[in-house]
Amino acid sequence: MTVVLADAQPVVRRGLHALLSPSAEVTVVAEAGTTREAMRSTASLRPDVLVLDIELPGFQVGVTLQEIARMSPSTAVLVFTAVEDEGAVFAAMRAGARGYVLKSCPGDGIVRTIRGIATGEMILGPRVADQIVRQLGREPRNQQLFPELTTRERQVLELIASGMRNGAIATRLNLSPKTVSNHISTIFSKLNVSDRYEAIEVARKARLERVGPYGSGPDPTPAGSVPPVNGRGAAPLPQAGSSAAYAGAQPMER
Repeated sequence: MTVVLADAQPVVRRGLHALLSPSAEVTVVAEAGTTREAMRSTASLRPDVLVLDIELPGFQVGVTLQEIARMSPSTAVLVFTAVEDEGAVFAAMRAGARGYVLKSCPGDGIVRTIRGIATGEMILGPRVADQIVRQLGREPRNQQLFPELTTRERQVLELIASGMRNGAIATRLNLSPKTVSNHISTIFSKLNVSDRYEAIEVARKARLERVGPYGSGPDPTPAGSVPPVNGRGAAPLPQAGSSAAYAGAQPMER
């Protein structure tokens, strides 16, 4: 697989290059220090993966990522950054990024992540995933989100947001897999979304509107939260149709 590395810091690019070079599967075909250079290299080389920092000079999440997708639709974008803001995460993923991993990720973790991104997975680093799950779990007191959903449907939505698959949700709620599937279809219809990722984003936005950007109340401990791989590395983001072969995970369900 071919990779372009885009980071304003030469030492970061050199470090990533050194990590990837021993792998026979990965070939770094270019490095870029600005957004313009990253876009030029991506357009001309059409790499399998573009690893970039959203703090690149000239970077604009929506504009840059959508333009990259237009120029090279086959290129998967992995955001590799020190920016640990969930708003930036959702903005990047919505604009087309396939993953978001912090620079604190261990070296072997970033290598495995690049491989996963190249095979079609959507991946979040564990700290990023935990932050999003915590935000999704903050419920304002005396207010009920999604009144159009039944109590059971809200339970199912919370478990979807925590990263649980249909079988695990069925076990947790003592329901049949078919019943869970029916609930999910109804939830998608009521929220006017088409997949798990959109449902998670709708839930996040609804909570932010109620409680502000940092929420309130105690931090939850949601069952089935997205785990790190062996306590480090990165974890797949739940999304319909994604290939979850990464680190031995099972395919995600609708």
